Amino acid sequence: SAPYVLPPGFVESSCHSRIFWMKLNKLLLQGKFFQLEINDPHAGPILLDEKLASRCGYVLSEDVWGNPVFRASVLGCHVANEADELFSLTVNIKVSSFSSMRAAVTYTYPMYCSYSSWASREIVCEENYMEVSVKTDVPAVSNDYTVAWMSALPETQNVAYQLWQLMFISPSGRKRIMVSDAAKLGYSFNNTLSRVYLRAPYHSNESDVSVVSGVNMNMVTSTSMYRQRWLLLMIDTTVSCPVDGISFTDTTLTWTVPSVIPTLVVQEFTFLSKNILMGVDGQVIVKPEEKNYLLEHNKTHIRITIPIGAEGGKLKSSVSGGVYGVIYSIDLFLEHTWTDADWQTTKYTVIKSITTPFMPQIPTVINNTVPEERLFNVAFGHFLPDVSLVAIAIGNVPFTLREAQHHGFKIYETPFSNRTKGFILEVSFDDPYVLKEYVNRNETKYTLLVNYTISVGPEMTLYYHSAEVDCVIADIEIPEAVGYCDEENLYLAIPTLGLHQYWNLYLDNKPLNRHVALTNGYLAATNSTHLILQIPLFAVGVIYEEVSFQKIKARFDVALRKVRTMETLQTFSVGCSFNSAAFIICHPDGTIMISAQMKTVPAINMSKTKLRDSSCKPREYNEGHAFFKFHVTTCGTSVRFEGDHIIYENEISYEKETLPGQSIPTITRDPDYRLTVVCYYRAKETLVLGAFSSDPSISPAFGSGTMVPRSNIAVHRRTRHALNVVSRVSKDEYFVEFYEPDMAILKRPVDPVFLEVELKDESPDAELYLENCWVTASLDFNSTPRWNITVDG
Repeated sequence: SAPYVLPPGFVESSCHSRIFWMKLNKLLLQGKFFQLEINDPHAGPILLDEKLASRCGYVLSEDVWGNPVFRASVLGCHVANEADELFSLTVNIKVSSFSSMRAAVTYTYPMYCSYSSWASREIVCEENYMEVSVKTDVPAVSNDYTVAWMSALPETQNVAYQLWQLMFISPSGRKRIMVSDAAKLGYSFNNTLSRVYLRAPYHSNESDVSVVSGVNMNMVTSTSMYRQRWLLLMIDTTVSCPVDGISFTDTTLTWTVPSVIPTLVVQEFTFLSKNILMGVDGQVIVKPEEKNYLLEHNKTHIRITIPIGAEGGKLKSSVSGGVYGVIYSIDLFLEHTWTDADWQTTKYTVIKSITTPFMPQIPTVINNTVPEERLFNVAFGHFLPDVSLVAIAIGNVPFTLREAQHHGFKIYETPFSNRTKGFILEVSFDDPYVLKEYVNRNETKYTLLVNYTISVGPEMTLYYHSAEVDCVIADIEIPEAVGYCDEENLYLAIPTLGLHQYWNLYLDNKPLNRHVALTNGYLAATNSTHLILQIPLFAVGVIYEEVSFQKIKARFDVALRKVRTMETLQTFSVGCSFNSAAFIICHPDGTIMISAQMKTVPAINMSKTKLRDSSCKPREYNEGHAFFKFHVTTCGTSVRFEGDHIIYENEISYEKETLPGQSIPTITRDPDYRLTVVCYYRAKETLVLGAFSSDPSISPAFGSGTMVPRSNIAVHRRTRHALNVVSRVSKDEYFVEFYEPDMAILKRPVDPVFLEVELKDESPDAELYLENCWVTASLDFNSTPRWNITVDG
């Protein structure tokens, strides 16, 4: 059948360094299988395999972009050679949709190279073979008769007539073989019009490895011998090629080749380097510095340094052990020309494909959120073009990209520096999948949890990366309460926005709920925006800042506290002054304030009213009112316990006038006036009746002593009637645990002392007053110093 016409752009080829270069376009091979056949002019097509390739001077590999590359030495097995100047090779490219290669299409591709400027010796170090080619008209044996040459001479006596033979010298000894046997060992030897060449595989049995300037060199030491009637030709066909010399840093790769290779340069002092060229991807680079490549050389080394990611090579994404990273590959070649005394010129070419190890590159998440826009803007990068975003999860809810866009998330690609890219994700703060948390005074913390699923490289390996991005923004309005009063009540109007979601209202340490409001006698009403509290002037929780004759300055406080932490954010207060004709106020510190109103006919003189203790008179008065202020421990106030309450009681009465000096009571028109005053205190709530604070200049840091009960003065007068009085000191304000009697108690001067004095007398007219209480250093009442606890009750 007629050969198929090549699709345009499918093949490109060139010639340099006496090598045929051919590249196939991988895009035109997508989803297809291909094979190469070498067209032998005599035997027809021969399928290219690895063994044939290394023996015949062929290389089949891929460039860094994945395009198939075929290279062939112009001295290759099936190359047609015209006068060592014109070379041709025909290749069949077979393409099939099936791996079995059935129904294959065959394209025939001829290549032509001209190469006339041969050096005396040319060495090519290819990926899979080493090749040396030598002019046959050079002086064959060095003037410097080395051991190797001398030892070869006796062997020449046995060289077959008009047949080339090879002698290999290796650590295991010398081996002389015919050319036909050399082929069986993987070598290829032949002579052209003016040259002989030897091609050897790496690491054959006859090879040796030596270290030259830190680089491992694979070397085959051989002499090619030819005997004719009047001629014995002995040619040095030694070849040596580097097998390593590659090193890496985080940012560069370095390839080192020795400048002088001892087995190739016998008389080192005559060595002269003439020219060094480097190339990338089969092209000579005339000015390496323009591409940021560094080509250096000295007496021992030639060194090429390439920045990772540099032009001409390829960065490829990869995943290793669940970590994202990159691999950089570049195809290099080096051509070194030198002269020495043994050889006029040597041209030394090394072709090297270099790939870095896996380099982890943890992607970064960049938070570009602008809080004012209430929109998360998160960039995720940096990635090479061979990476794509395939799915995301927001708050652990998975979305394909289509679902994410449909939900309202915005996802798009963005270019970054150095030919990399990133993925931008935009999510509204108010999206249901964004976590919201109330923080600080009036701020919300919005947290976006993202899980990215990335497809990496042509293998489409999946890589997962999670990120947490948060933003705190002051977007909560703390309510402001409005307070006002009427004649008998205080009012607080509090906005309900955010109540119970962020905050609760507290009265002291109790949540202000409907039950507490009702129990305390408040009225609570709500409309669409506010909670309105009505607090009667004499309700529980009202604080009386100033109380005077017919006048009360009262305040009511409600605390706004955080729901979880109970931290007080704000106190809402309403305070007003009230005019009140009659009231009784029992203050937490035990002070009682009374405004008593005259309700008698005829009127009485209010200045002559008194408490049980007749020395306790009104502080202020007028015709119709009297104002008393006293402490529960004074003025004849009695105390009794009822359930969990302590009840203090006193009485306001009017002192009727009597005429002096007469034993018979006088009849007056004055009416009887008695007003009973009662104050209730919860027994469990602390009633601070006073704590001692002594002068630090005269007292030690701690006062210590034993509390001893002492009967009051009235009792001393009646020594016959001994009273049963017991005093105890409580360990705390609850009066449940007491210190043992006669036990030393250590207190700092500022600490409260919880003292209980009990009268156990059963006489109905006996009353207990706690007048003076102090601490001394001994049991003697009159000892000094003394520290007062209470004075005058």
